[in-house]
Amino acid sequence: MGEPNDGRNDGDDRFYFRQLLSGRDFAVGDQMAAQMVNFVYAIGDRATGECLLVDPAYDPAGLVETVEADGLRVTGVLASHYHADHIGGSIMGYDIAGIAGLLEHVSCPIHVQRDEVPWVVRSAGVTEDVLVGHDSGDVVTVGDVEITLVHTPGHTPGSQCFEVGGKLVSGDTLFLDGCGRTDLPGSDHAQMIESLKQLAKVDDDVILYPGHRYSLASSATMGAVKQSNYVFDQLLGS
Repeated sequence: MGEPNDGRNDGDDRFYFRQLLSGRDFAVGDQMAAQMVNFVYAIGDRATGECLLVDPAYDPAGLVETVEADGLRVTGVLASHYHADHIGGSIMGYDIAGIAGLLEHVSCPIHVQRDEVPWVVRSAGVTEDVLVGHDSGDVVTVGDVEITLVHTPGHTPGSQCFEVGGKLVSGDTLFLDGCGRTDLPGSDHAQMIESLKQLAKVDDDVILYPGHRYSLASSATMGAVKQSNYVFDQLLGS
């Protein structure tokens, strides 16, 4: 599977995209962050200096500093789903910093799927007024960069993926190998199957960027993922 660069030198001089790995690129020294191998994504417009963070957990202050070092400022958050390792909260008795901590450093909207709003409020330590609920197909802009939100329930009721600039940021819905668990509170196996069927229609040349580094590679084309990932064969029968 191919592994493109982190996006800072993307072919489009205006489009800014970075893939950041927990425990390596941020939250260095945090054993939980290193163990969970979460990816955080920064998507922005270099011309306007605006940037959105996807799933900023573990080290929100450090993530803001990383973006600022590249000459951008955080103006919003895209949440793929409500789990603590993605937006903060408590997991296995361990408290993870996330969007609540981020809001102590910057004032910005938190974009979530509409069905996920009550789950985020209960788990992430924020109030509903800072959340913006979205439906599938909604477009969030950062400068002149358009990001399409795709509702992909199954792992959680409001799991969503983000399509931008020939890339698909998939959270915990789809990994390079396998897919998100469906045995957790709010999970639904049947919904996951339907979401995977939806993602199977994504063009082969789109690059998949998952929510965790569960494979040697950090990203791959959807064409390669469809050929190698067992879910498209065993679960979908394709």
